[in-house]
Amino acid sequence: MRQAKRRIFAGTTCEQIVYRLPDGARNPARYDPEEAKEDRFKTPEEYDKFKTEISRKNHYRNFQENFSPSSLYSTLTFDDDFEVHTFQEAKQVRRNFVRVLRRACPDGVIFLYMGRGKSTHRIHFHMVSEGIPEEIISEKWKYGKVKRITHLREHCYYDGMDHGPDYKGLANYLFNHWTEEVGGHRWFQTKNARKPEKEDPTEVHIRGGYTLDRPPRTPKGYTLVESTATQYGYLYFKYVVVPPKKRQSPKKTGHRTG
Repeated sequence: MRQAKRRIFAGTTCEQIVYRLPDGARNPARYDPEEAKEDRFKTPEEYDKFKTEISRKNHYRNFQENFSPSSLYSTLTFDDDFEVHTFQEAKQVRRNFVRVLRRACPDGVIFLYMGRGKSTHRIHFHMVSEGIPEEIISEKWKYGKVKRITHLREHCYYDGMDHGPDYKGLANYLFNHWTEEVGGHRWFQTKNARKPEKEDPTEVHIRGGYTLDRPPRTPKGYTLVESTATQYGYLYFKYVVVPPKKRQSPKKTGHRTG
């Protein structure tokens, strides 16, 4: 059995995708499973689901490449005087707000998401940004309240394991915020956002190939956190940079200072 693999680096994560090559195949890139064509699927619904999952992965990788614990997560709401009732109106506000932020911080990176509150049904924004100070966000949002501004976590835990600054949970939450009513793209990102590093696929030259029990070599400084055989016929391995030890809060001694 012939196999190929490709590595994708995004922020503190590395993904390795291992897939089968047909006999006689010369160019592994032609058979990249994330570039599958519609004729591989039995129904349009299956193909739509596949495209959504690829979009989810691309969003996660872009998110991971651009954000870190220095980045800010903000929730922005509209008050009664500026309330918008359609996402077409909201998109105009988004354009204006992003323009103002970029004018104040030209190097700032912004990902912005729109949705409705579950109880209020009012439109609101979620924004993740890098290189834009908290005070600038608060000053430039003229349409209502900034409900929250917090730094992204330095330590994210999945199944009890510390993945460090791996924002898969938050990225998926924001990706799922989209509804058909919003229309268009699931998220907005500024053009200066960095892209993940996707290596060209290469053919595997080890006897027996890779399996879930025999994954590709872990990149130096990383640790393996996920091994999956996908429903689309390829193996998926995920690694994260070994997280630094969590800082301990200083112990109280009972002595006063100063």
